[in-house]
Amino acid sequence: MTTQDHAQDGEPSKLDANLAKIESLSARMMQALAKRKASDPGVAGPSNDLFVKATAAYLAGMMQDPAKVMEHQVAYWGRTLKHYAAAQAALASGDFKAPEPDPNLSDRRFSNPLWDTHPIFNLLKTQYLINTDAVKEAIGDMALEPDEKARVDYFTRQIVDMLAPTNFLGSNPDALEKAVATQGESLVQGLENLVADLEASDGDLLITLADKKAFVLGENIATTPGKVVFRNRMLELIQYAPSTETVHETPLVIFPPWINKFYVMDLKPQNSLIKWVVDQGFTLFVVSWVNPDSSFAEVGMDEYIYEGFLTVFDEVRQITGQDQINAAGYCIAGTTLGLTLSHLESLGKSPVRSATFFTTLTDFSDPGEVGVFLAADFMEGIGRQIDADGILSKKFMGRTFSFLRSNDLIYGPAIKSYMMGEAPPAFDLLFWNGDGTNLPGKMAKEYLYNLCRDDLFAKGRFLVKGVAAPLSGVKLPICAIACETDHIAHWRGSFNGIKQMGSKDKTFILAQSGHIAGVINPPSKGKYGHYVNPAVLTTPEEWRVASTFVPGSWWPKWREWLASKSGDQVAARHPDPAHSMCDAPGTYVTAVPVT
Repeated sequence: MTTQDHAQDGEPSKLDANLAKIESLSARMMQALAKRKASDPGVAGPSNDLFVKATAAYLAGMMQDPAKVMEHQVAYWGRTLKHYAAAQAALASGDFKAPEPDPNLSDRRFSNPLWDTHPIFNLLKTQYLINTDAVKEAIGDMALEPDEKARVDYFTRQIVDMLAPTNFLGSNPDALEKAVATQGESLVQGLENLVADLEASDGDLLITLADKKAFVLGENIATTPGKVVFRNRMLELIQYAPSTETVHETPLVIFPPWINKFYVMDLKPQNSLIKWVVDQGFTLFVVSWVNPDSSFAEVGMDEYIYEGFLTVFDEVRQITGQDQINAAGYCIAGTTLGLTLSHLESLGKSPVRSATFFTTLTDFSDPGEVGVFLAADFMEGIGRQIDADGILSKKFMGRTFSFLRSNDLIYGPAIKSYMMGEAPPAFDLLFWNGDGTNLPGKMAKEYLYNLCRDDLFAKGRFLVKGVAAPLSGVKLPICAIACETDHIAHWRGSFNGIKQMGSKDKTFILAQSGHIAGVINPPSKGKYGHYVNPAVLTTPEEWRVASTFVPGSWWPKWREWLASKSGDQVAARHPDPAHSMCDAPGTYVTAVPVT
């Protein structure tokens, strides 16, 4: 059948029509790319020195132990020739099927049956996976310092993942099958999606992960009833309406990270941590941070502590009439909560009764996967970019975290959107993930340089208003929740920080899953379990081995702990209409900064 068979009465075929659209889309794409703002090359990748060191280490290994290198090479070429010969034999015999699949070469990217049944696709897949194993083996044998080896491994994996045959149209059977079935319509729609993403980000390629029109804050997402009861240049403070007749006497305030927006804790009623806390009979306040523009360039950690945390402590105590409150911090907000509590200890003040830390690092001696970005080359590049912009743009932050899970958050979505022409899904979590925020320039430098890179909090040398705030200064009762597969705040690092805090009342909970799914895990789902161990904190490994696994969410365990720190029951507190500024989720969460 030819393309002419699809045309009627001299009309162009669907394929011809689709091909004609490519010209106009290409023109739009070039216009979008022309708007791309130049960025410092130091934020795009490591310096050449890293690869020079890697090459030198490999060559040194060849000289010191040539037999081992030869053994690797012989094994690599042996596997390569074996699979190539099997594919050639299958084609020559006319038996159009692939060799028996190798169970050691499984990868969920290659789920299409053609990867196992078609000799050519099977050869591409198998050779790619053999190459991947060979690269991993070579890096594993390199004599490099641990931090350099981790960086070589990370950035090499990025290259290897980028070169997967699934990422190219000519070697992706899913995309080719759909292109044929739709007479090119899927490719045109994919180009439409690509151009739209470029236009939306002024020439930068940021993949749309979720349908942006599917969710409206306050209507079908972030819907827990509440009122904004305080606002300053840094934040809006939301007091949520009670759903019980009585509440615990001591209120709770949750500080979300300002790297993202707070409503990850209130995506929809079924998985809303905010709604669940309210339903447990707690008076709940949540901070919604401003999304800063360049006018915030000189806002640093001191401002987040004084205009943020300490101001909120005072407002919540005044609103509720309580001398003390309970506080919780998530990720970077947990780190800053720890600094704030240590600073209060040095001032002899105690407005906080207990503290909860969600996926929080305070000891950065081992920063985990993000440590690959803390070397001098990246730090210098980020510093120059911040000086130029006055902020650390959400684009850089989003791209960095996405590359930590590149197959899930970059290449997989790109294949579906740009090759398959699929519309992004109506997925609330991915919608939130794409709704990022900027960081003020001074604060970003202090966090990256003084905390992440130099580990000054754990070393007792981080200054708040010129006064040292050591980890040992956190002396009130604490509960920490870490997540087993967290790629941002790894649980062992979280454990080590909590261990060094000065509190004599510590509870540590290790949840299954990652940075978001491990925290946003409602009991009703019965999904991820958690580990508990009331023993004194020793090492992460010893604690983990001696811990007890508990099926289901950690939320009920935290509720019991929090209730024990929250006093008697009192009449439910409703937001005062006279001091209510607007309904939750407020205005800062939707404001678009001028950059």
